Amino acid sequence: MPPKKAVAEKKVLLGRPSNNLKIGIVGLPNVGKSSFFNVLSDTDLGKAANFPYATINPEEARIPVPDTRFEWLCDLYKPVSRVPAFLTCIDIAGLTAGASTGAGLGNAFLSHVRAVDGIFQVVRAFDDAEVIHVEGDVDPLRDMAIIQTELRLKDIEWVEKHLDGLKRSGRSLGNNSLADKAKKEEIATVEKVLKALTVDSKDVRKVDWSNKEIEVVNGLTLLTAKPITYLVNLSEKDYIRKKNKWLPKIKAWIDANNPGDPLIPFSVALEERLAQLPEDEKAEAQKEPGTQSGLGKITQAGYSSLDLIRYFTCGPDEVRAWTIRKGTKAPQAAGVIHSDFENKFVCGEIMSYDDLKEYGSESAVKAAGKLRQQGKPYEMIDGDIAYWKSGA
Repeated sequence: MPPKKAVAEKKVLLGRPSNNLKIGIVGLPNVGKSSFFNVLSDTDLGKAANFPYATINPEEARIPVPDTRFEWLCDLYKPVSRVPAFLTCIDIAGLTAGASTGAGLGNAFLSHVRAVDGIFQVVRAFDDAEVIHVEGDVDPLRDMAIIQTELRLKDIEWVEKHLDGLKRSGRSLGNNSLADKAKKEEIATVEKVLKALTVDSKDVRKVDWSNKEIEVVNGLTLLTAKPITYLVNLSEKDYIRKKNKWLPKIKAWIDANNPGDPLIPFSVALEERLAQLPEDEKAEAQKEPGTQSGLGKITQAGYSSLDLIRYFTCGPDEVRAWTIRKGTKAPQAAGVIHSDFENKFVCGEIMSYDDLKEYGSESAVKAAGKLRQQGKPYEMIDGDIAYWKSGA
């Protein structure tokens, strides 16, 4: 009998197991966070003002995620209703040095960071005498180090407290029961988290955890476990000419401290100018070299950083993108539309976007044998087009 093939264990994702994930805009005061939030959400909800703590209560907006596939499907089906995928974005007040010990409005701000699933970290790399810097001068590397330090310090405090509670309740543990063994494994994992933060000086998301360990880490809701996308706010002039003295240094800092984290240069000043133009003038203005808006790229990067993908349902009434997390199985993907679709799941008729684009119509896809019936084990792929069948 041939040996059984080893099945690779599927990696559990860090973070909250949900499709309704949020990304928070974080940074020091007066780096352009609220102005960025305003142009991103096309509102003036964020209190853009030239003093620290202009934003105290976090503001929330749902930002459409640009997708050429969605636009193509709308052109094909010409639906009455078009619903793209959205990224929920929250404008969080400025963090300052000492926030982890409650300085400024530190404790409230860090609780707002804990409530989101990913971070857009806005880094100021523009000089402007009229916009004061809370630390006195512009130094992106210092600012990034301040935020990293404050998030880590709060995590260390949180983990030490949790570990203390575990050890107190674990004094009477034996070696026999499964529950006792599980508790000991949990203590060992939390000790490993503390070592990563203190001895190794690593953010939690940069450690290679096993699936069992990830389940414990996820239960701690740590700040440094959240994915970070660094957004470097340049002057309009620097953004257009693609030159800024700080950019190579910022890239080197990320490579040294948080390798692999994405870095996106953009200009709030340019985005604000474009936002004031009518749509036709906006398109014309972006034809000039270097003046393309970075908002679409930023939104997509935030969506991807949360391990989110989308599938589509299509018809003459509606073309809609449904947000799910990578690794979601067909019944749970159907359940995003309605819980009955998950509870009474029969199967899904699935075709890929690429097949529909290649063959031009659903009937041609079907004729080519590319429309697949998928059952409960099927793992959804980004860009799938689905029709669900459920029982009575």
